[in-house]
Amino acid sequence: MKRFIHTCLALLLALSLCPFAAVAEEAQEPVELVVFAAASMTETLTEIKALYEEAHPHVTIIYNFDSSGTLKTQIESGAECDVFISAALKQMNQLDIAADPAVNTAGLDFVLQGTRINLLENKVALAVPEGNPKNIHSYDELAEALKAGSILLAMGNSDVPVGQYTQKVFAFYGLDEEALAKSGVITYGSNVKQVTTQVTEAAVDCGIIYSTDAYSAHLTVVDTATKEMCGQVIYPAAVLNITQHEEAAREFLAYLTGEEAGAVFASVGFSPLSE
Repeated sequence: MKRFIHTCLALLLALSLCPFAAVAEEAQEPVELVVFAAASMTETLTEIKALYEEAHPHVTIIYNFDSSGTLKTQIESGAECDVFISAALKQMNQLDIAADPAVNTAGLDFVLQGTRINLLENKVALAVPEGNPKNIHSYDELAEALKAGSILLAMGNSDVPVGQYTQKVFAFYGLDEEALAKSGVITYGSNVKQVTTQVTEAAVDCGIIYSTDAYSAHLTVVDTATKEMCGQVIYPAAVLNITQHEEAAREFLAYLTGEEAGAVFASVGFSPLSE
C-alpha cells in the first residue's frame, strides 16, 4: 500500500511539473540569427529556414544573400552577422586570423575559432538556354567558340567566386579574358544569380554558373568543370566572433551538417563536405 501511495505521489508531482517545463521552453529568449550566405544558396537555405524555425520557434533566421566578396566587405565594414557561409575558401580566409597571411593580407579577425567547417561542395557548370541555340556541348567547344568570336558567354565579375572559378577555366584553356571582353564575347554579372538570369532569359548563348543554380533555374547543364580545370568548389561556414548569439549560431551551424538539412542540399546537387 505504501509503495502504491508513493508511486501516485511521484506521478502527481511529475504531472504538476509538466506545465512549468512547457512554460520554461516557451519562455526561451527570442533570437534573431543573421546569416550571410552566398547567393547560390538562396533556394536551399530558404527551405531550411522554414524547417529550422518550425523546430526552434524562438529563433528567427534573417538571411543576407549576395556574392561572397560583397558579404565579406560588409562584414569587415561592421555589418551585424552571426554566421557566414561563403562560396569559396578565399573570402572566408580573408576574415580568418588563422588563415595564411598571404591571403588574409589585412590581418582580419572575424571567425570564431573552432567553429569553421567545410560545409558543401558544388560544381562549376556550363549552362545553356532552352534549346541550346549555339549547340554548345562542352567546355572544349566553348573555348573554341570564344576564340572564334561566335558565342556570347555570361560569367561572374572577378570579385565573385563563380567569376574567379571561370577565370581558372580560362587559364586552363589559355584564354585571354581581357581580349575576349574587348571583342564583345563576354558579359558579366555581379553575382551568380545575375549570370543565371542572363542564361534563363536567353540574353546570352551560355553561362558559367554553379550546378545548383542551374538546377534551381531549370537550365540544361552541358558540362561541368573538373578539379584540374578550376579546383574544388568548397563552401566554408563559420560562426563569427562578433555574434551576440553564439549558442544559437553554433546550433544552427550544427543543424546544417545534419541529415535534414543535408537532404535539402543534396536535392539540388550540393555534396556534403563537413569536417
